Amino acid sequence: MAVKVRIPTPLQRLTQGKEEVEGSTGTIISVIDTLDKTYPGIAERISEDGKIRRFVNVYLNEEDIRFLSGEETVVKDGDEISIVPAIAGGTV
Repeated sequence: MAVKVRIPTPLQRLTQGKEEVEGSTGTIISVIDTLDKTYPGIAERISEDGKIRRFVNVYLNEEDIRFLSGEETVVKDGDEISIVPAIAGGTV
């Protein structure tokens, strides 16, 4: 069994329109780096210098990795990763 990675709409052009792709086990950052080999350019939009970009939220099995071990959170077979770009703006 592999790791399921949910890709947000703005990044689906890098995954040939796929909403979900298969990842490998390891840490969150290693999963992202491995995805970049299959889908070039995806890592630079999600991470920088081994850290998740400030305006990108990553969830492992619906739990925010910031409350786990961040980029070093361990990912196992059957886990699900969701990448969610932070949204800001609007009027008051």
